[in-house]
Amino acid sequence: MNYVSTRGGMAPLPFCETVLMGLAPDGGLLLPASYPRIDRAALDAWRGLSYAELAFEIIRLFADDIPEADLKGIVERAYRAEVFGSEAITPIKRLRDGLAILELSNGPTLAFKDMAMQFLGQLFEYVLDQRGETLNILGATSGDTGSAAEYAMRGKRSINVFMLSPDGKMSAFQRAQMYSLQDENIHNIAIQGMFDDCQDIVKAVQNDHGFKARHKIGTVNSINWARVVAQVVYYFNGYFRATQSNDETVSFCVPSGNFGNVCAGHVARQMGLPIERLIVATNENDVLDEFFRTGRYAPRGSDRTYVTSSPSMDISKASNFERFVFDLIGRDAEEVKRLWSAVDAGWGFELGEETMRRVSEEFGFVSGASAHADRIATIRRVDAEDGVVVDTHTADGIKVARELRREGENLVCLETALPAKFAETIREALDRDPPRPAGFEALESLPQRVVTLPADVEQVKALVEKALA
Repeated sequence: MNYVSTRGGMAPLPFCETVLMGLAPDGGLLLPASYPRIDRAALDAWRGLSYAELAFEIIRLFADDIPEADLKGIVERAYRAEVFGSEAITPIKRLRDGLAILELSNGPTLAFKDMAMQFLGQLFEYVLDQRGETLNILGATSGDTGSAAEYAMRGKRSINVFMLSPDGKMSAFQRAQMYSLQDENIHNIAIQGMFDDCQDIVKAVQNDHGFKARHKIGTVNSINWARVVAQVVYYFNGYFRATQSNDETVSFCVPSGNFGNVCAGHVARQMGLPIERLIVATNENDVLDEFFRTGRYAPRGSDRTYVTSSPSMDISKASNFERFVFDLIGRDAEEVKRLWSAVDAGWGFELGEETMRRVSEEFGFVSGASAHADRIATIRRVDAEDGVVVDTHTADGIKVARELRREGENLVCLETALPAKFAETIREALDRDPPRPAGFEALESLPQRVVTLPADVEQVKALVEKALA
């Protein structure tokens, strides 16, 4: 299995050569040269496997340059009941109306990002040990990626983490999860701006090839292909848990900001998993919903990105969207370069009617949006009808799922995080605090360690250099 860039400027590389890379040298994103295809016999053999066993079967198709015994060890260390609270790892619960919620937030930081980050932490350590190298991770977070990455990498030899987050834009719980870590290899940097500013800085550093090579810079954002691969696994697991046989189809509704989560669903569908539809749910920052409704992709600047009560989706430039568009337009790298030069110039682009027809008919994508009043109403309804408290992002997904659900459709909503991370909005909706797992009782009162900087790539680079000196 070799990997290529969405912009065509990279010779094909095996999996382990891409793990530490982040962006391709030409600024594009990595994808397999072709997707592995799963037949009915494989689906039949995989139904009933444990999560770690399933992860091994899927990931080995993408990481065929890692010896099988080594890969088994990596996934077994990542996906343990001790880490995720039960052998099920990602159980499903059904609401009264038949809608299912795939629980993805039982890991150490109470968010779905743990599903990939626990694997990535083990994978990075393995690859670095094999090479005798070190890695300095520069990442950006809108709320949950940062804590999931830091908890997966804290204390690991040969790895430093520099995590950018939008100053004051995350919930108090999210900030405390990150900033309270005192490990010497963890560095939190609050950027005076929005998530998109943080992401732009990460990409600028990735594209400074001299700095990147000199300081061995990698990334854990979903521009890292290994993270998307890990997320593919829970679509297969969710399908098996939501069905009785492999004759059935399932649709998934995915709260989406940076398009990484639902991109993994797209990959699973391309592999042959019987997914009927992939429903993209946005919040008030509805750039992706606008595209799926109109064909127009027009990323917005930070000044037109809203601060909402589902802050992890307060994103107006969806990095992983480039991977889907690459597939959508027949893997035409030159056309991707042209389209993203228009994005980088602030213009965006618009795709024609025939192409957009393929978006839904061939690739199964539809979308909807949710606002603050919608998520408050959804949180109240799910609590009243089912006795279940959901977080604000999952509420966005449930709202859109109910709005677009077809009669008889087996629809699974992907859980984003536990409600404890967004207590202020839960109190507004339910007039009480959300349940808080043991061990997090006094999180916000812990000492915090963070540096605040303007949205300036040179100042971030200077901080990294000083820390590594």
